[in-house]
Amino acid sequence: MSSVLSAAPRPRLSRPSWLSPKVFRTEVLAGLVVALALIPEAISFSILAGVDPRVGLFASFTMAVTIAICGGRPAMISAATGAIALVVAPLVKEHGLDYLIAAVILGGTIQVLLAVLGVAKLMRFIPRSVMVGFVNALAILIFAAQVPHLLGVPWLVYPLVAVALAIMVGLPRLTRAVPAPLVAIVVLTVVTVAAHAAVPTVGDEGALPDSLPTLGLPQIPWTLGTLSVIAPYALGIALVGLMESLMTAKLVDDITDTHSNKTRESWGQGVANIVTGFFGGMGGCAMIGQTMINVKASGARTRLSTFLAGVFLLILVVALGDVVAVIPMAALVAVMIIVAVSTFDWHSVAPKTLKRMPYGETIVMAATVATTLATRNLAIGVVVGVLTAMVIFARRVAHLVEVTSVLDPDGGTRIYSVRGELFFASSNDLVGRFDYANDPDHVVIDMTHAHVWDASSVAALDAITTKYATRGKTVEIIELNKPSARIHDTLAGQLGVGH
Repeated sequence: MSSVLSAAPRPRLSRPSWLSPKVFRTEVLAGLVVALALIPEAISFSILAGVDPRVGLFASFTMAVTIAICGGRPAMISAATGAIALVVAPLVKEHGLDYLIAAVILGGTIQVLLAVLGVAKLMRFIPRSVMVGFVNALAILIFAAQVPHLLGVPWLVYPLVAVALAIMVGLPRLTRAVPAPLVAIVVLTVVTVAAHAAVPTVGDEGALPDSLPTLGLPQIPWTLGTLSVIAPYALGIALVGLMESLMTAKLVDDITDTHSNKTRESWGQGVANIVTGFFGGMGGCAMIGQTMINVKASGARTRLSTFLAGVFLLILVVALGDVVAVIPMAALVAVMIIVAVSTFDWHSVAPKTLKRMPYGETIVMAATVATTLATRNLAIGVVVGVLTAMVIFARRVAHLVEVTSVLDPDGGTRIYSVRGELFFASSNDLVGRFDYANDPDHVVIDMTHAHVWDASSVAALDAITTKYATRGKTVEIIELNKPSARIHDTLAGQLGVGH
């Protein structure tokens, strides 16, 4: 018996896809392109948050490396972001860097708790029209962020951007062996250095670090007073970061036609922020722009590209800072322009699509885009979009309630049949559908084809019963389904309906 057992074949472990030479090359080159694109972004977001550029660069390194291990969406890039920078800027201005670091650690902890509570499941309540608005607004913001780099600059910047755009559009038609964005960056850097061209470079954006990040605790008083200061900002970091990350994960799911673990992504974001805080970073979340570079422009599909993006970033800014500093901003601007154009859902604004699309869907998309552009905050745009969709849906469903009636052959009973979903928006009109003065003394309300959802509907039924009672007439409500009967039996007569 033992010999039979010992001879049984051992299960083979699945081989990581990135071990394939072709996939490995793609992932490595994609990580390098993303790392190059992360540098000016991280510096810009640091300035926006009011901290030293090193804080944003170190945050991008620790976020990318940690989320590559802990996250639930392979190939998605997480780093320091503009949304988080906007949240924490007032805290830095009023209390300084140490309070920011404490808020990042607490925000990461909140994200882990929210993941345990199942916040990722709320993604199912985000309509497609909000997703489209989110993507389109993001594309516009990505493009708008490049405009300052194109204003008040030497004339040579414009032909450089044009050349880079031509490379990224034309090269994929010839070969996809190397990412077109990387080729554009290398070509423009070589040309500008060789020609000694006086154009803006990465080095002009801010000082690059010359040492590794160190582990430590924020120097703050550990009191309830401190907690009261950082808690609102920590909550903002947690909610904004999770919303952007989960939306980005869903977008990558759609692009790659694969499924990701949103719950793991949620707590992975929390862990990444906690690690980032302990290393003195400003926190962050998923970056849809860099993710699109990684997934769409470079073709990455595994965690390796995310991990290497963080590693390459650290190597580039610490060991090769002098080389990175001479990369012309024109190359990176062109990369982000291509990302913006490819991210925008052009089909959603085509006249043929708009003509066929229900007006409510278009309104939701427009509300999401407009709010995001007005606030420059994707999370607020998504919330407004979802609320708009809820209102439009409620109005649409409210008009689907039908009330018909027949008189019993003996003339002593009027039978009303209610059909539809009864909730706060639809039940308000229900009271006016009955002929209280002319109906006979006995009224039957048949609810076979209706469903009672909330207290407002029970209150409406109570109001109907009360109006008949004041006229000395009786009402019988029949054929409630079990859930409707349960809520009706619990609340009927307890809601203070006036006579």
